Order: sequence, then structure tokens, then C-alpha cells
Amino acid sequence: MKVKWLGHACFLLVSDGGFRIITDPYAVEQNLNYSPIKEAADVVVVSHDHYDHNNVSAVWGEPEVLKGSGVRIAKGIQFRGIATYHDTVQGEQRGANTVFCFRLDEMNLCHLGDLGHVLSAGQVEEIGDVDILFTPVGGFYTIDAAAASQVCDQLKPKVVIPMHFRTPQCTYPIAGIDDFLRGKVNVKKIDLSEVEFRLEKLPRITEIVILEPVS
Repeated sequence: MKVKWLGHACFLLVSDGGFRIITDPYAVEQNLNYSPIKEAADVVVVSHDHYDHNNVSAVWGEPEVLKGSGVRIAKGIQFRGIATYHDTVQGEQRGANTVFCFRLDEMNLCHLGDLGHVLSAGQVEEIGDVDILFTPVGGFYTIDAAAASQVCDQLKPKVVIPMHFRTPQCTYPIAGIDDFLRGKVNVKKIDLSEVEFRLEKLPRITEIVILEPVS
């Protein structure tokens, strides 16, 4: 399976068989100046309806779009949406957020969207085993570095891919990646937007993989 970071919380995931999933497609604007999305997908998952996560029209092709909680089969793959919140006050500030879990090339993937709080025991149980975790780390709109670290401890993934942090292309009032990485071991920085994972080669100890957004 290949993972390409398009920017912000948006990833293109491509299975060995060519099945394509895009997560949380963004709209380009003044404070979010990643490259326009120029990728096709079979399925798009949207964690919540904010413009920096729900720009489905930017995705090429005719993808099936998934939103909200519950279990659904899309293009033959099961997707589980777990209901969470975009803030620490049960959605009163920023509304709901959906965590999406699905399986690709025998690996369990979990995209946290704009999760705004540490997970409850029930949510951890709903999410289940995670091989690759996509987590926001920038704070302000989402969990910050400390809370993201706690969520990683809760879910114990084999690979953590940080997202939704400040970069030269993202000038929101959120933190960069350094706060999350401080004191961490087993960090791999890749000077590319794309990385490949195989089940048999996943690390035994949690590894943090830092990607560069598509230029």
C-alpha cells in the first residue's frame, strides 16, 4: 500500500490492487496553500463539513463519499465511522467529528480527522487494533501534541503519521510538528510525499513517519 500526503489532513491511499482512497480533501485558500488536489479516488472519507476537509469536488473521478458514523461497505471495503467531537466540550464549539477505520492490504488504518479530545474507553474499543494511525497534532482546532501523544498511547499503532500541523503552506494558528516530536524516539523523516507500507515490514515498536506534502 502506498500513502501520499497531499497536505493538511488529506492523504491518498493506494492498495496493491489499485484501489484509491482520499481522506479529508481540502480547499486551497489564503491560509491553506497546499497544491490543488489532482488525484482520482474510488472512495473519499470526510470527517466533518469544514472547507479544509470536505472539498469533495476537487477529487477526480466519481468517488463514493462517506460521512458520519456507522458501518458501511463502499466498493467492497468496510468502513467504520466512529462518532467523536471536534472540541473538548462535546461539539458545542466546533461540532462533530468522525474517525474512520478501514482495512487495506491486510493493514488496519485509522484516520482521526479533526479529533478534538482524548478518546474514551468506549471509543478506543470501537476503533480496535490500529496498524497505521493518521493523527492531528497542531492543537487549537484539534488535539495538541500532548493529547495526540496520549491518543497514540491509547491506540498503540505500529505507525503514526502526523497531520494537521503548521507548515509553510498552512498558516493557521496551530503548532508545527516539533512539539509532537519532542522526546520521541523511532522517528523517521522522509523527504518525499509518498511512502509504501507492507504488513510484514511494519515495525514492532511504534514508529513516527513524517512526510513532505506534495509540492
